[in-house]
Formats: sequence, structure tokens, C-alpha cells
Amino acid sequence: MKNSLKFSELGEEFYSIVQPIKLEKSHLVHVNECLKDSLKINLSDKELLSLCSGEEKFGTTKPLSTIYAGHQFGYFVPQLGDGRSCLIGEANGYELSLKGAGTTPYSRGADGLAVLRSSIREYLCSIAMVGLDIPTTEALAIVGSDTDVIREYVESAAVVTRVAQSHIRFGHFELFASRSQHAEVKKLADFVIENYYPQLKGEDSYLSLFKTVVRSTAIMIARWQAQGFSHGVMNSDNMSILGLTIDYGPFGFMEKYNPSFVCNHSDHQARYSFERQPTVALWNLQRLADALSSLIDKEKLTKALEEYQEFLVKEYTGLMCRKFGLAEVTKGDSDLINDFLQLLYSRGQDYSRSMRSLSLQGVNNLGDAFDVWFERYQIRLASETSSADERALMMNSVNPKFIFRNYLAEVAIRKAEDLYQYDEIDTLFNLLKNPFDEHPGFESYTNEAPDWAKNLSVSCSS
Repeated sequence: MKNSLKFSELGEEFYSIVQPIKLEKSHLVHVNECLKDSLKINLSDKELLSLCSGEEKFGTTKPLSTIYAGHQFGYFVPQLGDGRSCLIGEANGYELSLKGAGTTPYSRGADGLAVLRSSIREYLCSIAMVGLDIPTTEALAIVGSDTDVIREYVESAAVVTRVAQSHIRFGHFELFASRSQHAEVKKLADFVIENYYPQLKGEDSYLSLFKTVVRSTAIMIARWQAQGFSHGVMNSDNMSILGLTIDYGPFGFMEKYNPSFVCNHSDHQARYSFERQPTVALWNLQRLADALSSLIDKEKLTKALEEYQEFLVKEYTGLMCRKFGLAEVTKGDSDLINDFLQLLYSRGQDYSRSMRSLSLQGVNNLGDAFDVWFERYQIRLASETSSADERALMMNSVNPKFIFRNYLAEVAIRKAEDLYQYDEIDTLFNLLKNPFDEHPGFESYTNEAPDWAKNLSVSCSS
């Protein structure tokens, strides 16, 4: 573990030194042992608790919270920042960030705390995203406590330790660009290139950086769309410069296939609906382009943005073809895929269950229309060189058997909150980190939401 933070090299105009709050009767709820090992963190549970609760410093490193701006639901907010999180150190080249660590200069009147409910959701969703091969921040541990937090009702405070090479967002660039602090924009861009994209050094390095962010963002979004993930709050300050999924709030995995799916109960205008995510990501990239316009010619920025759609479509189409057992993308495949999705929508069918069932050569409850579609599908499969077994293996490597359904999260949360029992978190952890495996004996975790959970909703409250 490193007794310094690279981000601190940028200077104090980029951050503030903070002190994490001390929680009452803090305790480890769950630890991601695989991630702990990969980070080479050799600490006992007691030492890890002290670190992840913020009670002990990371050697001599001073915890810091960063300042940024951003567009929230389409409107520019000139100053935001880490309102309840802080960077505490680095391990094996990765930053560790405590979310729910208390107030910072950027808390804007809030208490800086996170509740156990939202912390469990964030922790397990980051595990699920890694399992699905979707770029994401990771999570090392959840710390629970007896500290009360007032939300819609009294809840207990918790802390999630997030892990990423960098937590820099589009909004970091937007802040300094909005203040016409072009030297700081350049300093931040140089920092990102030096530390995360050293291969881009040289002539036109800033343009190369932007093109790289366009591509990585497009790939991330394509994988969201292919696996039915909806972020819920795609503000520009929730967009990672490394193309990682960041800030898990009112997210949701689409269950019944519906392109208009809105997972965030607070998104009354459906700005961040499932089908709008690719467009919103491009809009956010345009805001990043604006912020970098002091470094890069605007015409070059525009051309770089035009590459987004190509990256997105290529990644998405390739993934979707694999989900249908098609090794090569051919003309007409998109129509075949879209017609199947329309069948799912018209019949109110579960997306992930239906996709997984395709490898078994059939989907129930789609009626005569499915038979017509299936004939077309069989004709297309006949042009493939792979055997049925090889095709099923490929399909089951991209069509998850297990997704992080809201009701599964709710069961784990209720057991943790009401009974202080964390075994359900551990069960979900093990299923979600390997979502394509069969996991015999756990078939019930693939079920659609029961009646009591059909109207579960999530909002920005956390």
C-alpha cells in the first residue's frame, strides 16, 4: 500500500483535505476477498475495518475530497464535488475511496453519510458488473454501524470502499473550464495522460485522450445496453474519464423487456430511460468536448465525437450477435435481433431469462409470432459453422443466468437491516461474480419478481 495519493500532486485547487467521521460500533458487513488479494492488501479483518471505516489513516496519507462541476438532468451546476466520499490511499496502483465517510466542503448541507440499504446495492452491483465484463469501479468492502441516519425513516449508516485506477469525472474538467481556468484544464489533462494513458504522449496527445474517452464510453454504454443495465442518473459528473460505470444510485437491471424502462423513481421526465442512455452519453461527451476546447480544435473535437456511434454500434452488435449464437455479423442480423426484442416487449417477457433460454432452442409464451421468427433464426443459424453445443457454450458465456434483480437486493437488505444477517449478501456475491455459471441449487435466484416486489422503486435517496 502506498503512503500517498497521485491526485494530491495536482494541488489544493483540485481538492480539500478532510477527516472521515467516526461511526458508532462499526463492523465489517462483507469483504471482497478476491479484490483484496489483487490489491495486495495484507491486513487482518480488524485492520481492514479500521481502514475502511475511516478510523485509521492509510499510513501518512491525508484523506481528500475532490471538487468538480457537472450537468445534472441537463442543467449546469457550477460546483459539486465529493459530498460524502474521500480518497484515502492507493493499493497496487488503484485508488481507494470511502463513500459515506461524512461531510466535506462539498456536501452542500447534506450529512455526508450513506445508508446500509444503498451501500449493499452499490457493493453488489459493482460485483455484478465485473461478472458481466462491464467496465466499472469496484468495491472492496461494506462497513456497517449503529450510527443513525435520517432519510424517509431512520436507517443505519454504512461505508462502501470503492476501488478504481482513478475516480476523475467529466465534471472535473467542466469545473475549471467553466471558470476559464484553462491552465488547470491543461494540468488535469496532462495528469490523466501521464498516469492512465501514457501511450498517448506526443503530438496531438489531448485529441488522442478525447478520442480514447469517446471510444471507452461507447464500449461501456454498448455493454450496458446489451445486458439490460440502466444507470438512472447519467449526469455528466457521473461519467468517468476512464470509461467506467461509476456512482451506483437508483440503478436497475431491466427485467421485463421495455426500451422505455426508467429505473429512477425521481426521473419524472424519463431523461435517463434505458433507450436514451446512448444519446445521453454522447451529450455528456459533448460537454466534455466543450470543457477541452481550450486544448483541442473544435473541428477536431466534432470529428472525434462522430466516431462515437460507430464504436457503439460495433460493440453492441457484436455482443448481441454472440447472445444469439452468431459468430459473425452479417446483413440482416440487426433486423433479426430487433424483431425478437419486439416480441419480448409485446409479450411482456423477461429479458435475461428469455436470452438465456434461446440457447435451449426456445422461449415460452411468445405465441405463433415466435414460431415465425424462429424459422428465420434457424435459417440464419444454418449458415454458421459452429455446432449446436459450441453455439450454446458461446451464448451462455454472454447471456447471464443471474442478474441483480431489485427484489433480490431487497431480500438481502431486509435481512441485513432487520436481523443483522449478512448471509444473503454473501450468496448474491458468489452468484453475481460468476453470473454465467449454472450454480446448481440456486435456480430460485433466476425467478422473476414475486408479487410483493413487482412495484419496488428506487430513487436518489441514499
